[in-house]
Amino acid sequence: MSTQQTYAGDVKGVGWVLFAAIILGLAGIWNFIDGILAISRSHVYVGNAHYVFSDLRTWGWIVMLLGIAQGLAAMALLSGSELARWFGIVVAGVNAIGQLMYMQSYPLWALAMFVVDILIIYALAVYGGARLRDT
Repeated sequence: MSTQQTYAGDVKGVGWVLFAAIILGLAGIWNFIDGILAISRSHVYVGNAHYVFSDLRTWGWIVMLLGIAQGLAAMALLSGSELARWFGIVVAGVNAIGQLMYMQSYPLWALAMFVVDILIIYALAVYGGARLRDT
């Protein structure tokens, strides 16, 4: 008899999708807070930074809207729909690009958020989708 037990209801990848939903929600909350801090011109960010386009307030609005989209994607992922999976992948991909463009304001945090977005994309691309609903 093997030491590993498999259960009939277990589906490979459910943990990854739950991880992606939770991390996407947390990233959305952090982006929302970062956006508010940038809009209010808080002294948290690097002074006199040069951005790809516009200024810190514009990036604050962009990051805040990305945070809202991430929160919506995280809630939708818990339903298990295919559309929510693709929406989560797109939102995480756009946020990854946005974080690289926002890197001048807070370099290490932006790089950490980029890595988190890559993990979310991996989890949703490999383990998400219709086969999770089949159980």
